[in-house]
Amino acid sequence: MQLEITAEQTGQRLDRILGAAVPELSRAALQKAVQSGCCTVDGLPEKRPAAKMRMGQTVILNLPEHSDRLQPEEGHLELLWQDDHLVVCNKPAGLTVHPCPSCPEQTLVQRLLGRFPQLSRLEGQRPGIVHRLDKDTSGLLVVALTEADCLALAEAFAERQVHKEYLALASGLPPLEGQCREPLGRHPTAKIKMAVVPEDQGGRNAFTEWRRLWSTDDGSVSLLAVRIHTGRTHQIRVHMAHLGYPLLGDRLYAPKAVQNMAPRQMLHAWRLGFAHPASGEDMHFICPPPQDMPDAALAATQRMQRLVITGNPGSGKSALSAGLVALGVPVISADDVVADLYAPGGAGSQWIGRLRGGLLGADGAVDRTALMAAMREDPVLRRDVEQTVHALTQQRITDFWQQQENAKVPLAAAEIPLYFECGWQQVFSPVPLSVGVHCPLPLRSARTAEHRGWNQEKMAALEAWQWPEDRKMAACDLVISNEGDLPRLQEKAAGLVEKLRLLEQEKREELTRTLIRLWSSH
Repeated sequence: MQLEITAEQTGQRLDRILGAAVPELSRAALQKAVQSGCCTVDGLPEKRPAAKMRMGQTVILNLPEHSDRLQPEEGHLELLWQDDHLVVCNKPAGLTVHPCPSCPEQTLVQRLLGRFPQLSRLEGQRPGIVHRLDKDTSGLLVVALTEADCLALAEAFAERQVHKEYLALASGLPPLEGQCREPLGRHPTAKIKMAVVPEDQGGRNAFTEWRRLWSTDDGSVSLLAVRIHTGRTHQIRVHMAHLGYPLLGDRLYAPKAVQNMAPRQMLHAWRLGFAHPASGEDMHFICPPPQDMPDAALAATQRMQRLVITGNPGSGKSALSAGLVALGVPVISADDVVADLYAPGGAGSQWIGRLRGGLLGADGAVDRTALMAAMREDPVLRRDVEQTVHALTQQRITDFWQQQENAKVPLAAAEIPLYFECGWQQVFSPVPLSVGVHCPLPLRSARTAEHRGWNQEKMAALEAWQWPEDRKMAACDLVISNEGDLPRLQEKAAGLVEKLRLLEQEKREELTRTLIRLWSSH
């Protein structure tokens, strides 16, 4: 093939110009051909696919000739059925169904030829193939072994007499049931992609419907059973992406973040039903997905474990937090956040200084003794301060958890004395596991008097602002008793981390069992 670069093509990449001239070849195949020395520009070899072209240059592409005769190949085949008329196999992801310019060998058809030599009697590069699966889609495929069976099965597919159902992992939370009937056609600019295209512009009718079988707690990922009533190229992938629910791992149609959630597009042909072309017998096949699909579902649920440590004054929350820090667990303290807000120049001190005079010290920090006295006397002031400071603190904790999750930390904790009193158990998402530190009031009073210098009046005032201890402990997911010394509490911190690890492991195992039940019962 020879072409001359036009003014419109000036400055474009060589592989892009070749792609427009040879649309039947993928960009990757053309890049490979250029890199292997099959292209010259003005008579000189050009091995750079990204080379920018100039007007008037002459480009010649000499693709190597290949034999039209298919060669049998060795390779693994998972067969679910075989007789003299047809074969039903489970195609693995990563295997192309039949030869094409970008993949002339190492295909399913060539493996089938190695096992079923009678396929060589059928003409063409797709002997016996009556429907296809994308290279990175796994699952059930029926192959005809004779010309008559091929014609009969092809007619059954054309007349929509074949039941095809897929499992798909999609981003987001689609409705429990739904359908898409948007027509599909070639993407107007990206030759390797399909798109929703109006029928008057070349789009062909397409019909996809789904049922939602399962979703993550936060609705970020859903498992769908998808039935297609037409067989358009990339139909499920394009329809679901068009609706806003792209498939995990889909390198063509999903945003980058969704692409990175799986090693391939999470699509598996798990059910296939048709009438046997010779006997007319109803044939039904079910094939569970490969391990990468439940693995991707599990990975979608594996958020960082978030822990809240709470308790009444003097219970030992800070001591438990220190024990977690010693074990490498990142911990943020709501009290430390408030101290930072109240420091000179802090957001809290600046706001409180404008709110009322006499509440700041000489250095510009909040005078916490004066603030507490003012809040006792003025319920409105107390409400305003709590709402504002709590909102600022909540945001700091939310940011902390997100930073730790971005850093791939498995567990992070927040020490929040007023977690339940503030109603924060309904605020954070995902909802953290709450751990209450229990200690009887007489012991707590003695500890705060000894270590913090609190008198009974201050202890009673702070205690009155919180839930009664028995109510708070009843609201917690886990409770740790702290009636002993510090070393014993640190031992309990280590036990808590181990218990959380086991809870996470049990959660993964239960999800695996749930997924297996889902595709065993539908």
